[in-house]
Amino acid sequence: MSSGQIALLGAIAGFTIYLGLPIGRLRNPAPRLRAGLNALAIGILLFLVWDVLTHAWEPTDKALGDKHWGTAVAGGLVLAAGLAVGLCGLVYYDRWNARKRAGQDAKQGAAGLAMMIAVGIGLHNFAEGLAIGNSAASGEISLAVLLIVGFGLHNATEGFGIVAPLAAEGTRPSWGSLALLGLIGGGPTFAGTLVGQHLVNDYLSIAFLGLAAGSILYVVIELLAVARRAALKELTTWMILAGLCAGFLTDAVVTAGGA
Repeated sequence: MSSGQIALLGAIAGFTIYLGLPIGRLRNPAPRLRAGLNALAIGILLFLVWDVLTHAWEPTDKALGDKHWGTAVAGGLVLAAGLAVGLCGLVYYDRWNARKRAGQDAKQGAAGLAMMIAVGIGLHNFAEGLAIGNSAASGEISLAVLLIVGFGLHNATEGFGIVAPLAAEGTRPSWGSLALLGLIGGGPTFAGTLVGQHLVNDYLSIAFLGLAAGSILYVVIELLAVARRAALKELTTWMILAGLCAGFLTDAVVTAGGA
């Protein structure tokens, strides 16, 4: 697969975020539909966290087996740092964002929150793009394709998260506003894919994968909170299972195809 094809797929993975944004203009979106898509994303992302961390840990595991202690320790520390930045960094971003919104009226607060969510999503989507590009550049085409598929499905659901504050306040955003929010949230996936293809290094790969895993795990935590508020336990459970199965099925298809 050429670098141009990887870049194109990275762009598609990022801009699937536009699939979820139009929900913000619906007056009464079906609660079961939103809950089902949310749970499906959780299942896919749980698989993706496992898959990404498996690849991120592989160089360290190999170094331990070969008794290259220095390489193993360095790889483990880089992975831990990537996870910390991806996971904890977004927690502090949320705290900063909450302080910034203090004192605003409801509609201004909703619009500002939607923008900040888009920015936060864009930051971790850049990390996801780096993981895609670096995996492809390192010859891990199978992982790159899985990341593209997983992030594409994931980004499609992120649109709901961006427009949720607007829907809660009964504010219908314009199509132009939705286009801007989608560009901020989804565009960095494409940019990260381009950058990642030109940075081939084991430690960089581990860092990018750790950063992506941490950010995905953070989103899973947030989506689980949304699922709990929906109070549709049976639907949520089945859709999470479907998402996990979809992740393993995608992996099986890609592996069988020899990618």
